Amino acid sequence: MTKGPIEFYFEFGSPYGYFAAQEIDALGAEFDREVLWKPFMLGPAFKTTGSRPFMEVPLKGPYCVKDWERMSAYTGTPWQMPEKFPAAILAAPRGFYWLKDQGKTLSAHKFAKAAYKAYFADARPMWEVEETADVAAECGIDREEFIKAVTSSEAKQRLIEEGQAAIDSGVFGSPFIRVDGEDFWGWDRLPMVRDWLKTGKWG
Repeated sequence: MTKGPIEFYFEFGSPYGYFAAQEIDALGAEFDREVLWKPFMLGPAFKTTGSRPFMEVPLKGPYCVKDWERMSAYTGTPWQMPEKFPAAILAAPRGFYWLKDQGKTLSAHKFAKAAYKAYFADARPMWEVEETADVAAECGIDREEFIKAVTSSEAKQRLIEEGQAAIDSGVFGSPFIRVDGEDFWGWDRLPMVRDWLKTGKWG
């Protein structure tokens, strides 16, 4: 029986997505499952659900800041609070799909991990196209081609469509993991995803 992929939905401006991105590929390899990385923007999802960014919510914002610091120490993942947060990280997901559409999936994944690290570990302004292009170049991607691609109307529309398709399928947060039709929301659900992959449906 063919094993279906693990669908990994995430936003480049999501701290919890960042922490999940450090583990998701190893989880897929452990169970011989392909991991499909699917970046999208949370803004439209928030409008659909009536949610707000954590930093705009009383009590929750300060808790999350502490939680991210704690998660960094717990997992050994590099972390520092970005200078601008939240921020609309647009060039990175557009660049990801541009690479993927060329069949450069490995390059797309390498770039995604580098872009996440640049924002959440190295305090780089990833809301800027030029800075994102620098990260792409560090991954061996042509800088000028990258800028041209991510500023095109085609790339902008592609990201909008990917985001709407995610929402239409039931995705509302980051990270959001789908395995064999079963949905799991949040970094803290990774142990449940592992058990699901190991034993199948329970309950």
